[in-house]
Amino acid sequence: MAIDPDKLLALRFPEIRQTYGWRDSIVYALGTGFGQDPTDERQLRFVDETRLKAVPTMANVLAYPGFWMRDLDTGIDWVKVVHGEHAMRLHRPLPAQGEVVGRTRIVDLVDKGPGKGALVYAERIVTDAATGEKLATLLQTVFCRGDGGFGGKSEALRTPHPVPDRSPDASIDMPTHPQMALIYRLSGDLNPLHADPAIARKAGYDRPILHGLATYGVAGHGLMAALCDYEPERFLAIEGRFSAPVFPGETITIDIWREEPGRAAFRARVAARDAVVFNNGRFEYAA
Repeated sequence: MAIDPDKLLALRFPEIRQTYGWRDSIVYALGTGFGQDPTDERQLRFVDETRLKAVPTMANVLAYPGFWMRDLDTGIDWVKVVHGEHAMRLHRPLPAQGEVVGRTRIVDLVDKGPGKGALVYAERIVTDAATGEKLATLLQTVFCRGDGGFGGKSEALRTPHPVPDRSPDASIDMPTHPQMALIYRLSGDLNPLHADPAIARKAGYDRPILHGLATYGVAGHGLMAALCDYEPERFLAIEGRFSAPVFPGETITIDIWREEPGRAAFRARVAARDAVVFNNGRFEYAA
């Protein structure tokens, strides 16, 4: 079955309502590296229920519609999809517990051509269930490797943010731990690729890999530490492109270029393998 662009753009997603508590917020924080230094008071505010703050990138797992490319009638060859880009903008700090509603829609399609794949842009808006106030807007770009040639437009909706051609202004090392994927999956992504060594080997890896959005969360963690002094209220937006997997236990280095007050470019890499794992990053914060 091929992509029908009119049908896909009109696709109706079920509204997702989710109630989450302080334990959920702490599990997410642990799954993105908070608390690895149990003496760092700035990190403890995200893992101690008596003074709890929510990690900003937790918006990515709230009111999530699941593996909609497989579960809904999309016409997408879901076996061949990969998460290409991801953008997140916060409209207010996330509460550490509460009830939220997520509404997802397809906002654009790009046809790279026969044999070259397609890009599907899905937007999710997360609101507070009690007040209707908007909390976050998320834009996911899905690269559908088996779905090019359906006759759609060829120009992309977004262009990658350039990484400056100079040495970074700062770099911060963010160690991951061997159990990180096993903890992160408790926030909702139970793909066995991140837990079962046999499944990982079938996918071409010698061991399970870290979730892409866990890498995204670790990058957000490092940026908040380096530029916001761990103050989540200053965290506004983050975006970029996934470029290579991370294996739990590796150290992710975040290279940062300050561009103007309140904005920075960044990339994430695993220096031990000379691998860039998240590229063309852009971060906005209250300076």
